[in-house]
Amino acid sequence: MFKNLKNDIPASIVVFFVALPLCLGIALASGAPLFSGLIAGIVGGIVVGILSGSQIGVSGPAAGLAAIVLTAITALGGWENFLVAVVLGGAIQLLFGVLRLGIIGYYFPSSVIKGMLTGIGIIIILKQIPYFFGIDKNPEGDFAFLQIDGENTLTELLKTLNALFSGNFDKGAAIIALIAIGILILWSAVLSKKGKIFQLIQGPLVAVVAGIVYYFVTRDTGLMLTQEHLVSVPVPESISDLKAQLSFPNFEAITRTDVIITAFTIALVASLETLLCVEATDKLDPQKRVTPTNRELLAQGTGNMISGLVGGLPITQVIVRSSANIQSGGKSKASAIIHGFFLLISVVTIPQILNYIPLSVLAAILFIVGYKLAKPSTFKKMYSLGWKQFVPFIITILGIVFIDLLWGIGLGLLVGIVVILIKSYQNSHFLHIEDKSNGKHKIKMTLAEEVTFFNKGAILKELDSLPRDTQLEFDVRKTRYLDNDIVEILDDFAFKAKERNIDIKLISERGIIENPESFIEFFQLRPKTA
Repeated sequence: MFKNLKNDIPASIVVFFVALPLCLGIALASGAPLFSGLIAGIVGGIVVGILSGSQIGVSGPAAGLAAIVLTAITALGGWENFLVAVVLGGAIQLLFGVLRLGIIGYYFPSSVIKGMLTGIGIIIILKQIPYFFGIDKNPEGDFAFLQIDGENTLTELLKTLNALFSGNFDKGAAIIALIAIGILILWSAVLSKKGKIFQLIQGPLVAVVAGIVYYFVTRDTGLMLTQEHLVSVPVPESISDLKAQLSFPNFEAITRTDVIITAFTIALVASLETLLCVEATDKLDPQKRVTPTNRELLAQGTGNMISGLVGGLPITQVIVRSSANIQSGGKSKASAIIHGFFLLISVVTIPQILNYIPLSVLAAILFIVGYKLAKPSTFKKMYSLGWKQFVPFIITILGIVFIDLLWGIGLGLLVGIVVILIKSYQNSHFLHIEDKSNGKHKIKMTLAEEVTFFNKGAILKELDSLPRDTQLEFDVRKTRYLDNDIVEILDDFAFKAKERNIDIKLISERGIIENPESFIEFFQLRPKTA
């Protein structure tokens, strides 16, 4: 784990600067205490990072759970009651890991996973545009289309465009954002290739330092940044004040039905989001390592129990932080763990300095992360793979951008299933028609290896369209599974074939049968898998 510190430490710094505002923003969007987001980020980095089998995944509070948290805090009668549900949710995730349910993530099509990554990249860019120009000062609803403040992604963009055209935007925020993105591009395209010093000291760190310097240089000028354009970390005055920021579960509510239902909801959604992020980060990993998913559920469950016990939000593995880690050169889990310690140390020792970081600089960093996730070349590649890959890919993206993460994934999966059904419908049989001979058409129908009730319509259509006076060869030698629904269709057809003067020759591994009286009897006598 410590062999790649020269790569992992710079990557952890980048992840730290990405995670810090997200922890605060997700806490705000969830209607939870701001400190709860930082607690979840610290636990996700240190505890989950140590226990997880993922080498490049980073865990913390997730935007996908914000709506659930917001509703549950009110429904359960307070924050302390909700923390009980978080602890129980973690225990349920431990049970999921013991039952080896981590395999669920592998049943999502690659096109949906790639759509999820691209959609998140697009939503990151769209959501950061207002921050880039210092227009939207609140981070509510970071990754959902609809925001708590009544706005949505499109209305925020329209407000930004109107402000740009009218000149009613924060010029100081825009200037330092442009400087920051210039630093990032220069560092990535030029300086990183010039020497080891530029690889050790990463562009995002330089951009953040430049942002802090800019804040002090422009104070008391027309380009100064006000507090609403800066990171806002709670600043404890003493150790006792820091301890007062912690909250603890009210375990008297542990037997309540609504608390238990909320716990199951948290466990299911957090586990699904984690497994999908694991699948996505494994695809992004340059070394193509495979994360043990059951171990990941155990790690996430432990993290959620600890987070809930000390007043933190629910935790999942998070694709934004994970992708930032990968793109910044992170090689092992050390980067995730170190970022967690950075969060802890900074909150305890230098919260005031963190509050000098401009939000527009962090927006510039996230712009680069978003672009790398949603490169135009990805769209071109998916389009070249054909509609069966491209349609679920696009639907997933649209769902994420215009609804939210889980809806986008669900819609993409639904379209993927429909595509499978269409292809199953088309591939149930192969029909070969020969020229007319001896007054009869000679037609050969070969069934696929597996034929289910999904194929009823296709086979029935072909049989009903056969002309009178046909000689039909029905080949089932390759078929290993034949649904009873299909057998019934064939049996009915055998009866109607006599009226239409259709001769049937059934070819199986047991030989050839001319005009079988009953397909049901024949297939009942066959071994099920032979």
